[in-house]
Amino acid sequence: MNHQEKRTKGEVEAAIRNAVIRFEQEFMGRGPEDVRAFIIRDMVVVRLKGVLTPAERQLAKTPDGVDMVKRLRQNLIAQGRERLFDQVSEITGANALALFTDIDTQVGERVFVFTLDRDLESGFR
Repeated sequence: MNHQEKRTKGEVEAAIRNAVIRFEQEFMGRGPEDVRAFIIRDMVVVRLKGVLTPAERQLAKTPDGVDMVKRLRQNLIAQGRERLFDQVSEITGANALALFTDIDTQVGERVFVFTLDRDLESGFR
């Protein structure tokens, strides 16, 4: 079922943004300060700002702590991966193929990149 044809690119990006905020709230206990989602051809890029909890900010002051925060976040994403895939697929009408993510603990930003099975951007023109 493809909802994309009925909605603008901005509406689809907003729906993805809201799904990621809900995911972060449920898995991390709090949402990020700012989230932006962008559809770029066959990718969805989501940028999250202000993602670190106070405890993570404290941990990130040492190299070992940075590793701990990154490992924790990777493990949580692994647990929620299927749910994120399902939500992105449902919102976009395309199948999510892969999810890449990283976090910069110095600035408290995180990026998700979903690759999709087709170009979404051309469907909005």
